[in-house]
Amino acid sequence: MIGTAYAAEEAGHGGSAGGLPNPMHQFEIKRIIPLELFGFDASFTNSALFMVIAASVITLFTMYAMRGRALVPTRLQSVAELSYEFVANMVRNNVGTAGMQYFPFIFTLFMFVLALNMLGMLPYSFTVTSHIIVTFALAAFVFLGVTLIGFIKHGVKFLKFFVPEGVPIVMLPLLVVIEVISYLTRPISLSVRLFANMMAGHTMLKVFGAFVVALGFLGGWAPLAFMVAFTGLEILVAFLQAYVFAILTCIYLNDALHMHH
Repeated sequence: MIGTAYAAEEAGHGGSAGGLPNPMHQFEIKRIIPLELFGFDASFTNSALFMVIAASVITLFTMYAMRGRALVPTRLQSVAELSYEFVANMVRNNVGTAGMQYFPFIFTLFMFVLALNMLGMLPYSFTVTSHIIVTFALAAFVFLGVTLIGFIKHGVKFLKFFVPEGVPIVMLPLLVVIEVISYLTRPISLSVRLFANMMAGHTMLKVFGAFVVALGFLGGWAPLAFMVAFTGLEILVAFLQAYVFAILTCIYLNDALHMHH
């Protein structure tokens, strides 16, 4: 089970003060291939490695699952088709048919975040989405892309999105400032939600893994049982966070296309 594997992993890590493993050890960025370009550190790290693994797993899975395109689908083909329909319905329900042209991006985003989250659940792996710089980069890309789409589709009229309808002129300057600030905080809230959930959950798993190791064979059963249950919850959270990231992207895209306020 994953819970017991986490406990075994804790036993293998070096200890910190008091002889217990450091739960933050798992978030360390480690250089695999040192590289410097134009004075910048462009080393290939464990974080980059797991991004490559995630992208490779998604590509190989979709290509292998759909290679036959059987009328009666295999299990893998069924999973691939369910994933496709799940994201397609998400786009249709939140953006409408106009949003289907952006389906490939949202599908890729959902599968990429989901793969990173799930890979992070494996013992001795690295959780890429537990780093704010990664989640913020994804969120900032979504934010800039959606904003550009809004201006390309509506031009300067997109600025009306920040002007609530039916508001007294006296209140308008204050409300416009609030709307602009609210809009600019979107990438922060989008990135922090994913990062905080993944980091907090994995830290908890490591802490209880340390308890299992410290209490030994006789006293470690209670924290081990909690770890097994919490691991199941973390797998659910890993899926939900990928879903939330994708559906909020759909909502932001809907605002840009239809200017719903």
